[in-house]
Amino acid sequence: MSGHSKWAQIKRQKAVTDKKKGQAFSKLGRTIALTAKDGGGDPGSNFKLRLAIEKAKAASMPNENIERAIKRGTGEEGAGTIEEALYEGYGPFGTAFLVEAATDSKNRTVSNIKHIFTKHGGALGSTGSVAWQFVTRGQILVERGTKDLSDVELAAIDAGAEDVRESPEGLEIYTRPIDLNQIKEKIMQLGARVAQAEVIKESTTGVDLSEEQKPPVDALFAELENDDDVIAVHTSANL
Repeated sequence: MSGHSKWAQIKRQKAVTDKKKGQAFSKLGRTIALTAKDGGGDPGSNFKLRLAIEKAKAASMPNENIERAIKRGTGEEGAGTIEEALYEGYGPFGTAFLVEAATDSKNRTVSNIKHIFTKHGGALGSTGSVAWQFVTRGQILVERGTKDLSDVELAAIDAGAEDVRESPEGLEIYTRPIDLNQIKEKIMQLGARVAQAEVIKESTTGVDLSEEQKPPVDALFAELENDDDVIAVHTSANL
């Protein structure tokens, strides 16, 4: 998903109602369980788990929920097997979508994802149909605030950032996934406010949309994101 849309996503998350918090905690728990399953339950040696825990804490997820999710992922608490699933699809106006899921029933999840694509004028694709358009990168979003963004940009570049882009909301810093955490720590030492730091799939062939085209694509994105099993959505659309 483009940087601009990531900022919009953060705003939606901050405005989440109490009614939606249960679903948000469930998604965060699935992400934590999946990263613990893949890389172990120690956040000190599993940077993806560390990022997932930080995101959960930022959303005020209780510590006991976090610990339970880690144990579920490592197999210490048996509550069904969580598996990673990646779905590829097409949205309106030539847009491409990658949908990451953490599920205990792939049949249920693929059925739901296919229905959502069809409902919004898109289609579920085959493996490899759109994944080639996306690269894996670390993304750090830095809010405008007390720290001069030019200092943050220089520090990020010195620490090994691949790209830094300024937006109305702040800075979007792009890194190699392996460098994400060390660069985040470096800029936080300056006093910069990090809104979000995570590994993303970024499109190499962004699609610019007119103002009339954006609503149906955004509606598809929002419904995919809202599915209980979906933990991340990426699109080539510049929303």
